[in-house]
Amino acid sequence: MTLLKALMTAAAVAVAAPAFAESHLSVTDAYARVASPAAKSGGIFMVIENHGDSDDRLTGAASDAAELVELHTHVAGADGVMQMRKVEEGFPVPAHGSHALARGGDHVMLMGLTRPLADGDTVALTLSFESGKTIDLTVPVDLKRDAAAGQMMHGMTHGN
Repeated sequence: MTLLKALMTAAAVAVAAPAFAESHLSVTDAYARVASPAAKSGGIFMVIENHGDSDDRLTGAASDAAELVELHTHVAGADGVMQMRKVEEGFPVPAHGSHALARGGDHVMLMGLTRPLADGDTVALTLSFESGKTIDLTVPVDLKRDAAAGQMMHGMTHGN
């Protein structure tokens, strides 16, 4: 290899390295909870993996399937009843780790559904991260996975 080719190859790698460094986040096992035609809300669950060397944070989500999309979690109220709450600060995704969004825990909440979510449908979802990275997903509405995840805990209410 000539010196010029070696320098050009090194320059190309140096330019491409930041692009590769930005693709440290991935999503697995995403699915949306089935909502009846009368339902006004739904949930999306997944595992976010961070293969990078720096912590990141899921800070938001957007979808045309709902008028409002928020990050939510479940907390025990003073009476011991579990309630859903908006999480303003988002969810941490540690370096070389993952963060699960699961029923009964952290999740993406779809409020004011713009259409019913039926088994076999898909939901377009964009996740936004503190690093500035976004991930566009097509999330399946999956009746079997939803049933396997179990029913929502008894006595759970949607709080402020």
